[in-house]
This record gives sequence, C-alpha cells and structure tokens, in this order.
Amino acid sequence: MRRDPLKYRAEIDGLRAVAVVPVILFHAGFEAFGGGYVGVDVFFVISGYLITTIILAELNEGRFSLMNFYERRARRILPALFFVALCCLPVAWLVLFPTDLKDFAQSLIAVATFSSNFLFWSEAGYFDTAAEIKPLLHTWSLAVEEQYYIIFPVFLMLAWRWGKRRITQILIGVFLFSLALAQWAAYQEPEAGFFLLPARAWELLAGAFVAFYVDRRGAVDVAPGLANILSALGLAGIGFAIFAYDHSTPFPSLYAVVPVLGVVAVIMFAQPGTLVHRLLAFRPVVGVGLVSYSAYLWHQPILAFYGHAVGRNAPLWHTALMLLATALLSVFSYYVIETPTRRRTVFGTRMKIGGFAVAGSLALIGVGLMGTLSNGNMFRYPQPVVDMFARADAYGLSTWEAKNASRLQDFD
Repeated sequence: MRRDPLKYRAEIDGLRAVAVVPVILFHAGFEAFGGGYVGVDVFFVISGYLITTIILAELNEGRFSLMNFYERRARRILPALFFVALCCLPVAWLVLFPTDLKDFAQSLIAVATFSSNFLFWSEAGYFDTAAEIKPLLHTWSLAVEEQYYIIFPVFLMLAWRWGKRRITQILIGVFLFSLALAQWAAYQEPEAGFFLLPARAWELLAGAFVAFYVDRRGAVDVAPGLANILSALGLAGIGFAIFAYDHSTPFPSLYAVVPVLGVVAVIMFAQPGTLVHRLLAFRPVVGVGLVSYSAYLWHQPILAFYGHAVGRNAPLWHTALMLLATALLSVFSYYVIETPTRRRTVFGTRMKIGGFAVAGSLALIGVGLMGTLSNGNMFRYPQPVVDMFARADAYGLSTWEAKNASRLQDFD
C-alpha cells in the first residue's frame, strides 16, 4: 500500500501526547511515572521521522533548500521558546537568589546558542536535586535536536549524489556507533551520555530510517491483525519504559531501545483501523499532542520557580494548579504564538523571521551576560546577605539548598 509520506497523520500528534504527558508528570514528582523522562526519546524518534520525510521528499523533487529548512525550524522552535524565556525573566528576578539567578542567566545564553545540553552537562546530572529546580533545564533536548539538524540535512544534501543505498549504509554505521557509545557512556560517563548528541543521535536516526523505508517502499503493508499486534506491542513498549524505569536506570543505554523501538513500531504499524491508531487519533489525545511543544516549554519553569519560592515538596493541590497553569499557557502559546508564526500570519517573510531570530538571540545573550557578569545582580542585596551567599557557596550549596539546609547553622 502506497501512502503519501507528507500526508497529515493524526496518530503521530497523538504519539506526541504520549511523549509529553509522562515527561511533565515525571518532573511534577509523580512516582508512578518514574521513567517519564523517556518521553524525550519518543520526541527524538518522531522528529527524526518527520524531518527526514520532508527532506527526502524535497531532495527527490530537486527542490531542497537549506535556507527553507532552517526557516521552517526557526518558525517551529524560536517564537514560543523566546516567549517563554521572556516570561521567565521577571519571575527569575523576583524569585531567584543571586547564585541561582547567575545560573539562570547562563542558561539564557545557552538557550540562545542551542548549547543548553553542554551547560547542564557541565553543571550537574539530570536527576540531581539541584538540576530539578533549574527553570530551563528541559531546553537541553532542544539543543540536541538543533545540533543534529545543523549536521544531518547538510550531510544528506552533500551525499545525495552517492545514492540512497550508500547514504543508508553510512547512517547505519553512525547509528551503531552512537548506540554503542550510549551503552558505554551510561555506565562510564552517564552525564555526557545523557546530555550530548553523540549518544543520542541513534534515536533520531531510528526515526530517519523509518522515513527512508517509507520513501523507498511506501507504508508497511501487513495484515490488519498483525498491524494491530505490532502497533500494540510498540505502544506497550513505550508504556513499559515509562512505568518500569526510574532515575537509577542506566540511560540512554540499551534500555532506551525499548521505547525507541516502540515508537518505530507505532509509526510503521498503527495504520487506520488498528486499535492504537484509534486511540492515538482520538481528538482529545491529538489536541494534547498539538500543544505538546508549548506544554514542554512551560512545565519546567513553572515547577522550578515554585521549587525556589515555596519548596520542592508541593502538596497535591499545588501540583494540580501548576499542571493546570501549564495546560492553559500551552493552549495560549499554541494559538497565539505557534500557529500564527508557522502560518506566516506573523513574520511573513524569511527576512522577518530571520531578523526576529537574530534579535531574540542577541537579546537573550545580552540579558544573560548582564546577569552572569553581575553575579546574579548581587547588588540587589545588603552586604550581610551577600556574605551569607558567599558562605553558602563555600559549602557548595545552591541558594535553594542554603535556605533549607540545617547546615546553615555552621556558617551563621
């Protein structure tokens, strides 16, 4: 059965919902979702599939353009990202103490340069307590994706004359190397393996291989019963990782193969008529998937700023209010920010979106530099408070830990 690879597939938006909800609930502290972080891996595979599908279609027709590609990426990623970062600024000023504000300022620079994964790799592990209350921690995954998309389309464009068979062979080699590196790093250099592209590229390539397969042979044509079984096994694999994994699971090692293969199976076999297709294409599920990018952007700042202002052990009703705020802001961002910019209602020309991208990036870098060079605007506090921060730093405590640690008596 031949299927247009560029035709809209509602079940993939539903799969985005399967990705984002566990991530949010994991960060919100729901223990049942101990492996909710694998939602990021689901996003990687989806992204690898969709972006490669578009690139291959345009290369096949001889109309691929790097400028067009990066314009689409800018429209997809930057407006909502910059808007969330802008909204974070006044909250950070009011809530964060200098050490944390300096860290936040550095993360603004990293966001603007798509190097967040390097910054957070150098600071702490993803599962560390100090990392949980970093408002822009989640932008590490955006950095990984954008670094990949600096390299991948250029490679395809330059290697196109070699033929798809040779390109696929090279990508298989990269895939195997990346997977082997992920397995090694999970035990030897876990922070680097978690945050950096070389150990994550295989997940994006898994989606890319599905796109290559569909480009060559069309949609997988199997009996409906078998499609039902394989797509259900795929969704079950994702669910297993979400509920069975936790912070102690070495990741992204071979353990990540389970959710990654699960996503691949859903993309390939959740054809119309299957149970999984009906579940994922259910309108409310698709609706969550449509706002998933905005939801991903909003949830971490809301949870992190609450952790700074009130504490990490939020009562359930506080958590419910934060999740409601995430949902409402996500819908707002999708309709007011994402949709107009992607449809060119706003920033209608390449020049305008390019100017916005440059201006927004420079603004974030400028604000980040000011916050960094002023040590988190330390001038806001009287000298005794500044001295307390200095003593806390000497003990290796963040300002959040300093407020809550009993060891404060040791340097009062």
